[in-house]
Amino acid sequence: MPDPSLILWSREYRRAFSVLEYGVISGAPITLLTGAIGCGKTTLLRELLGRLDDTVTVGLISNAQGGRGELLQWILNALGHDPGRKTSYVALFQALQDVLVAEYAAGRRTLLIFDEAQNLSLESLEELRMLTNINTGKDVVIQLVLTGQPELRDLVRSPRLEQLAQRIAVSYDLKPMDATTTADFIRHRLCAVGGSGREFDAAALAMIHQVSRGVPRLINQFCDISLLYAWTTEAHEIGPALLTQVLEDNIFFAAQLATSPALAGGTRSGPEKGHEKGKTATPAKTSGQTS
Repeated sequence: MPDPSLILWSREYRRAFSVLEYGVISGAPITLLTGAIGCGKTTLLRELLGRLDDTVTVGLISNAQGGRGELLQWILNALGHDPGRKTSYVALFQALQDVLVAEYAAGRRTLLIFDEAQNLSLESLEELRMLTNINTGKDVVIQLVLTGQPELRDLVRSPRLEQLAQRIAVSYDLKPMDATTTADFIRHRLCAVGGSGREFDAAALAMIHQVSRGVPRLINQFCDISLLYAWTTEAHEIGPALLTQVLEDNIFFAAQLATSPALAGGTRSGPEKGHEKGKTATPAKTSGQTS
């Protein structure tokens, strides 16, 4: 599960969080965070939520779908307001506007966070842009944070969403970790839970990066299973031989997904080649990590 207390604050991860935090503090109408599956977007959001004070009212919307009327219902529910029998678009919009104005009158601004926003339709994304029109002059009534997979970034570049794109004040795109950061990430998490940080030797760390392609969620899964194998054999250090056994036993199911373009932006290769030297290209750039 995403756990902000176990974050390794690498340079790239710190930059990503700074963009999110700056977007909120500066009153940016829309902040955009994208990244491959399992690269840490949700952990960043949880860290952000933990740092907000009571001057910000947060509505977290995950996997919202449907037309613009349904979107307004998602938002009202996220803010703790039952739309009741209101079904028309006009009634729902007026209800939401009343909630936002009431929050502002009480000295609070509203932050709407849309997770998995790549699932929103063009119509819904345009509706979100319209919501920012409630902000007038120096008064920040509502702010939006959109997070999602890389296709979200392509989606907002659509000519039909040019006005939305122009209101995205800050954005960041998380990439999988490089080999050095992967090793630091594993050592950091082991030490954070009482380990020595030396449970995996250098060759094993390199192999984990190749198989997982630097995706934190997959790194965690591979390491967990490998630690279980080490425990069953009473091994105190994990090397490539034990990792190979895990892969050959097919217990690490995600190994066959680790090199897919959706996860790492690279060329798909077979899981049996994931740990062979030279078979997997390293990510183009360093990035942050998650739990």
